Amino acid sequence: MSFWKRKPKAPESGKPKGAAVGARKQGSESPAHRGSKERIRVSIVILNYNGKHHLRGCFESLLAMDYPRDCFEVILVDNGSSDGSLEELRDQHAWVEVLENEANLGFSRGCNQGARHATRAEFDAKALVFLNNDMRVEPAFLSELVAPLERGELQATTAKMLSWDGKRIDSAGGGMNFHGIGIQKGYRDKPAAWHDKPAPTLFACGGAMAIDGQVFADSGGFDEEFFAYYEDVDLGWRLWVRGEKIGYVPSAVCYHHHSSTSRRFPTETVRLLQVRNPILACFKNYDDQHLRRVLPAQLALAMRRTLLASGLEAGPFRIEDAEVGSQGVVGRLFDRARHSAETTVPISRIAAADLIGINDLLGNFKHWSQRRAAIQAGRKRSDEEIFRLFHKPLWCIEEEPGYQELHHGLVAWLGLDQWFEGLSDQGPDPSK
Repeated sequence: MSFWKRKPKAPESGKPKGAAVGARKQGSESPAHRGSKERIRVSIVILNYNGKHHLRGCFESLLAMDYPRDCFEVILVDNGSSDGSLEELRDQHAWVEVLENEANLGFSRGCNQGARHATRAEFDAKALVFLNNDMRVEPAFLSELVAPLERGELQATTAKMLSWDGKRIDSAGGGMNFHGIGIQKGYRDKPAAWHDKPAPTLFACGGAMAIDGQVFADSGGFDEEFFAYYEDVDLGWRLWVRGEKIGYVPSAVCYHHHSSTSRRFPTETVRLLQVRNPILACFKNYDDQHLRRVLPAQLALAMRRTLLASGLEAGPFRIEDAEVGSQGVVGRLFDRARHSAETTVPISRIAAADLIGINDLLGNFKHWSQRRAAIQAGRKRSDEEIFRLFHKPLWCIEEEPGYQELHHGLVAWLGLDQWFEGLSDQGPDPSK
């Protein structure tokens, strides 16, 4: 099956579509050099939360792009910044359109807000680009990123993301393992020839992606219940289920300050999202046959990671290790009082976050089952077709021996290795 060849669809009457021009032959004039009348209009949506120190570099690089200036706009959604970002925008970057929120609404909701604003009639954007505020882009970034959308080959794309100094790869496309742990392909690699090869990708990184505006709207956009993290994995996977195609475009180059925003939040709040959201993505997007095997393994592995992070010792809970109670009435009363006073044990905040994240599915099972049913009702592509995009489906993310034993045991017992036979990239495991 070719992921890259697709005839452009003719727009339905009265319904805007994102693809407008036909395919370009090899060696023909680059879309970056066409007149502005032939380029699709693009709204670049940037989310900001106390990122004032990033804004100047990001905006200066956007103004230096070779894309016709009348064919793109920049919409910044500010999630309640208190660091002077809004004052900086008003004083130094008045050309940027700003949507102000009083509080932090999260990445998903903020980006969806920007996307809705981009569809207003006076600009009529055909494509959306989501870009992190801690980015700077090469001049050809936008031209190259949206070219496959213009040609009707793809419905979404992702850029080649480099570290800020350009010495390492930050992302060269995306994949995941079988229980939903996302993979930024090439992360921390030194740039090499394989990073320059266009390829289908499971998802487009939410920090540097383009998507057909109508496809984004029809798919429901980013899942706002995810808040942040894995919303791009979920959206990409959902798009493939719906029959769309996503590609990695290495000629669209940008540079990234990795995790410059997330490190400001308490570790346990980020951990909760990183545990919960892969579970939700798998629950929503696997078909029935495959979810019935993945979910037990996913929950078992999640609980093993929780126990490893908990700091708990098993001894006090095992009856075979329990001390025999004191003799006599007074001794027994003393033991009873002591145990009544010790009804709780300390547990790490990380482990508590894990339990809450896991329960966000288990404690809201009807809700997520309804969400899942809506996605499965629109399925146009089989899981087997999508599996080839996982990259490292059987990657074991922990080195602890007990976890490794459980991971490999579950894979063999449930027959998961048979699903992914021959589909795992043979290179080294991803960097964490």
